[in-house]
Amino acid sequence: MNRVAAIDCGTNSIRLLIADADDAGSHAPLRDIVREMRVVRLGQGVDATGELAPEALERTFAAAGDYAGLIRHHGAGRIRFVATSASRDARNRDVFVDGIRSLLGVEPEVISGDEEASLSFAGASSVLPPSGKDAVLVVDLGGGSTEFVLGDDDGVIAAKSVDIGCVRLTERHLHSDPPTPAELAAAEADVDAAIDLANRTVPLNQATAVVGVAGTITTITAHALGLGEYDPGAIHGASLDLDTICDAATSLIEMTREERARLPYMHPGRVDVIGAGALVWRRILQRLAELSDGAISEATSSEHDILDGIALSIR
Repeated sequence: MNRVAAIDCGTNSIRLLIADADDAGSHAPLRDIVREMRVVRLGQGVDATGELAPEALERTFAAAGDYAGLIRHHGAGRIRFVATSASRDARNRDVFVDGIRSLLGVEPEVISGDEEASLSFAGASSVLPPSGKDAVLVVDLGGGSTEFVLGDDDGVIAAKSVDIGCVRLTERHLHSDPPTPAELAAAEADVDAAIDLANRTVPLNQATAVVGVAGTITTITAHALGLGEYDPGAIHGASLDLDTICDAATSLIEMTREERARLPYMHPGRVDVIGAGALVWRRILQRLAELSDGAISEATSSEHDILDGIALSIR
């Protein structure tokens, strides 16, 4: 067993997984030692300014410093730090890269959207039962981007990363509380355009099943299940029909921020952006139902995602 540390730094959150990883086979499970998430909003304002804000960098460096201490304490031998959408978009990402290198002693990798998609699929598929040759679509809905990855038991068939996410769409369109019909229509137009773009690379109509990963989707699942608290055990592997998921998404979209903040499973860092994330997930599922002529009738949530894919890649 190798003890590894994986860090996923996205637009909204930075997450750490310290795990013991077996060398034997790509589908061998990880044994979690530490799994943590901090909402640092690294992508604050990036869509508008093209730069990482000083206060966002400060929050991210503080979390990375804490993670460095945990990695030392638990004796992880190998570390991989992956940064995604916000870092890809920022003109001043060198400041971010230098800061992380000094804190953790490793070079943060600002990966492409395609590699992000592949890692997401690897993480999600590592805990899914074999599907035979059926094509599974994994959707990783983040703060700044969303990845569409079609694959089967042999690996990735096609993948595309598009620039829609809960932080990006909130900052771009959803300024009212709750959002106005005009704001929602503008956001949905962006989502439709992104799905059309993804569909040029990823044959969405070939998917026979869909798996959603990342915090936006798992939180919507918690809402659909009516949980009394955020319970990963209840959320992971939950398969719900599309109408149930879309109704839950619509409920979150129509709530005020105050109403969302009172939900027992809502992380405080998601309160102001979950409406946009719910809009993205609802529209993706509606379009998948249309493109598959109704063959896609449910979606499954996974608590395992790019973070697991990163850990598997370094074992």
